[in-house]
Amino acid sequence: MALDGWKERLFRRYLYWLCRPARVRRRLAILAKGARKVPPVEGDCLHVAALQVQLELYKDPLDYVEAMHRRVREAAAMGAQLVAFPEYNNLALLGMLPGIQTMGEAASGGEQEVAAGTAGPAPSVADVVRYVGPVIAPLLHTLYSNLAVTYGLYLMAGSFLLPDEDNVVNRAFLYGPGGQLVGTQDKVHLTPMEVDWGIATDTDFHVFDTPAGKIATPVCMDATYFETFRILELKGAEMVIIPIANPEPYNHWLALRGIWPRVQECPVYGIKSALVGNLLGFTFTGRAGVFAPAELTVDGSGVLDIVTSSEEEGMAMAVLDLAALQELRRDHPWRDSNLTLYRRYFPQVYQSIP
Repeated sequence: MALDGWKERLFRRYLYWLCRPARVRRRLAILAKGARKVPPVEGDCLHVAALQVQLELYKDPLDYVEAMHRRVREAAAMGAQLVAFPEYNNLALLGMLPGIQTMGEAASGGEQEVAAGTAGPAPSVADVVRYVGPVIAPLLHTLYSNLAVTYGLYLMAGSFLLPDEDNVVNRAFLYGPGGQLVGTQDKVHLTPMEVDWGIATDTDFHVFDTPAGKIATPVCMDATYFETFRILELKGAEMVIIPIANPEPYNHWLALRGIWPRVQECPVYGIKSALVGNLLGFTFTGRAGVFAPAELTVDGSGVLDIVTSSEEEGMAMAVLDLAALQELRRDHPWRDSNLTLYRRYFPQVYQSIP
């Protein structure tokens, strides 16, 4: 038993050594040599990129650093002033853990025991996150903060499964062009899978007022509900970024339960980033895209750009006209707004649900 404890402490020290921020900064300095910042945000137009990221497991976190840098560099080269990564954007770092695929099969309802030297019950996803989270959290902050500074853009780093005191949360991070953490948003509505994993929820949605506009970053399942976007619109949000990781085969009609109808119901711009690939016994699919109220799209479709494939890497890009959005809001022909009713009844209705 003492030997096992010694091995665990030694391995944890090794992980800290692999993920140390200084190592990340040195690699980024090499990768970003000669990098040019994108033009700063001016006026009412903003160039945005929604990334579709291929999920891979990396044994060395510097490989993850290189992959994320490549995606930001590509978006910046296209003029993106805001770049959005998908949900579960730190899962690739679980590749540092021996036997993670076997544990994943058990977590997804496959094998009930893990054979790693000796058989035993599979650790839960929350257990794995609690173990590795403190190691990778500084790496993630260093990476995405420095990428935002290097290219002078707003960076929604995606959402990460991380420990927070006694809980495990699914938390989105937004960085500004100065590298500052603009804000975070924990997922409010969980999938059944996340409930089984033991993920904790938030109870509020946040809007971040930036020189690029008013931005919100709810996570995946949060877009399934009308109220999410209505609350954010009433709080002043102009752009709602939804990072997703959908663990099922892609279905166009099921996808319509998410961001597209929300954008039509509550006039905002929608930016959806997507994780695709196989991990932990799941196959993730999606189509990253940029969406707008139908009145603000040339063809009336409500789609400014969308990735063609639901399984391969890609990027959707568009220019958002915030002045046009505000004009639409002022003169919208069928807006239904009764703030007195909302304030009187809605808090009691939703708080009474167990």
